[in-house]
Amino acid sequence: MEQAKYIELDAGVRYWDDATINGEPDVDGMIPLRKRDGWCPIIDLENGEVLNWPQGMEASIHYKVCDSGFYWLLDESKQRIYKWKDHYVPNSILCINTNGYGDYIIFKIGTDGKIINWKKPFIEEEKWETM
Repeated sequence: MEQAKYIELDAGVRYWDDATINGEPDVDGMIPLRKRDGWCPIIDLENGEVLNWPQGMEASIHYKVCDSGFYWLLDESKQRIYKWKDHYVPNSILCINTNGYGDYIIFKIGTDGKIINWKKPFIEEEKWETM
């Protein structure tokens, strides 16, 4: 799994206002990287950078996804190489300093576009399938 450089999400968010943007509740679901009913960021596994995140914007994410998400590991050229075997959230990667019990994505994004307190995750191979 050494070739995995990024994780891509397509998380079916139940309540958009469970996030704040620059300290304000996101009551209208205006979070960057939203596509229809999904939140679809790509995150650098090495440093926790959310690609294409607007500079100067911060967010606190606490999304209930609950069996409504897809997750892929991408290589350096952003090609999908592995798919998460389950629809539960990969807790060890997407819940920082807490437990989302497979139902939540929980972390904070700083104004530099990086997830605060990010640590490069250990990827458990048996939980991913080859594309």
